[in-house]
Amino acid sequence: MSTATAPMTLDVAGTPTVPFGRLVRVELRKLADTRAGRWLLISIAALTLLVLIIQMAVVLGQGLHPKYIDFLQGMNTTTGILLPVLGVLSITSEWSQRTAMVTFTLEPSRVRVVVAKLVGLLVISVVALAAGAILGALANVLYGAFSGNTVVWGSAGKFVVYYLLLYLFGMAVAFAFGALVLNSPAGIVLYFAYQFIIPTILSIAAALMSWFNSLQPWIDFNTDQNSLIDGTIHGLLWVKMAVAGVVWLVVPLAIGIWRIRRAEVK
Repeated sequence: MSTATAPMTLDVAGTPTVPFGRLVRVELRKLADTRAGRWLLISIAALTLLVLIIQMAVVLGQGLHPKYIDFLQGMNTTTGILLPVLGVLSITSEWSQRTAMVTFTLEPSRVRVVVAKLVGLLVISVVALAAGAILGALANVLYGAFSGNTVVWGSAGKFVVYYLLLYLFGMAVAFAFGALVLNSPAGIVLYFAYQFIIPTILSIAAALMSWFNSLQPWIDFNTDQNSLIDGTIHGLLWVKMAVAGVVWLVVPLAIGIWRIRRAEVK
């Protein structure tokens, strides 16, 4: 006599396929797994160190009296420009390297994958800023030791926060452009156009048209961030930067996510 055994079922209703923390860790690992991402990170670290060494040699050789913020700005020369390229590659590589099918099969929710990628990039931004801030502090201390002059720190904490915002904005905008076009070369070109060409065009337009002069700060997100670099941001400048951020960050990112949700995966 045999006894009937009830079939076992597994209730997975409402349970994410992959824990979000694991998704973030996977996306962080993927940033350095590709040759492009790995060499980009290595290049950023090497160039940042080289710039600080050159800056140290110049200030010591010419008898200048730099402050901590000067070394922090030197660090931003390479990191602030090149690091956002990683933001473009993080999302476009899924299509250029044809890994999107595997990624979205393991985690069907494309929005969760996009958010995990973005969180991973923000973590990288914090790590890059921390490394740069430590290198800048070391350069400032070495300057005092080699020159015999008093080391000036100024409002170091405030500027570190401002530069962190710069990194976060740059990485997020680059990511938004990458999500918008889903193509690595096009995303990189679009980001550098936003970084260097569009602000020049807007500045020329503001100089030639008086009515546009008052409009420019409300739509020129890149130029607005200069007030973070020199520490002069206050009051209305925050509002103008927020409005411009909607134009260059929120809108492209929203369109990019909408496109990713509907894009055909091959």
